[in-house]
Amino acid sequence: MNLNDFKILTFDVYGTLIDWERGMVEGLKPLTARLTTPLSRDRILEAHAYHESTQQKWTPAMPYRRLLATVYRRLAEEWNIPVTWEECLVYGDSVKNWPAFEDSAGALQYLQKYYKLCVLSNVDAASFKHSNDKLGVTFDHVYTAEDVGSYKPSDRNFDYMLEHLARVGIEKHEILHTAESMFHDHQPANRQGLTSAWIYRRHDKEGFGATMNPGEMPKYDFRFNSMADLVAAHQKELRKAS
Repeated sequence: MNLNDFKILTFDVYGTLIDWERGMVEGLKPLTARLTTPLSRDRILEAHAYHESTQQKWTPAMPYRRLLATVYRRLAEEWNIPVTWEECLVYGDSVKNWPAFEDSAGALQYLQKYYKLCVLSNVDAASFKHSNDKLGVTFDHVYTAEDVGSYKPSDRNFDYMLEHLARVGIEKHEILHTAESMFHDHQPANRQGLTSAWIYRRHDKEGFGATMNPGEMPKYDFRFNSMADLVAAHQKELRKAS
């Protein structure tokens, strides 16, 4: 199996292209600064992962900005810190400040010369617009949780994407699903029979950070520690083929 076997790369965005953990930790500072006992970065992210995935399960149609505001309130309650709803809404709007990984824009601009590029993301359209501006490309297809009315790892999101891609002539075997999260992406990709590439952004850290522990680890077909590594592997294949 080679990277050149595929027609389209379907991307998770947050954690893969956008450094959401950095954005979360920064956005939560008004709350975490008030903790009587400081928590480690990973403990903060793990608590966020729990409340985010739980809220997504219970309110799958809630737009991501509104959902993040609820997560902020749940964290404040867990940590026994009083907050106003206005403070929660500020955090809900913080996606616009989440930075891209340094290699994301350049990698996408390179890859767009060889593949169609698609987004399958747990976000709302307005929040994604700010992230898209940081990524420097126009994606060929954009499918958000707001479009589908559910959040990954629900199979509904993948079913929606596959149905729409099939309409434009893209078959399942032509797709390489490219993502960091084992929980949100690789597990459902396994269920769907999709080939996948793991962008292991947390390769130098323990645990799963801002995503839930998937339990039994899903399989994946390629592994890269960054988007730059994916580009380097593609370039190596081209050199071998020439």
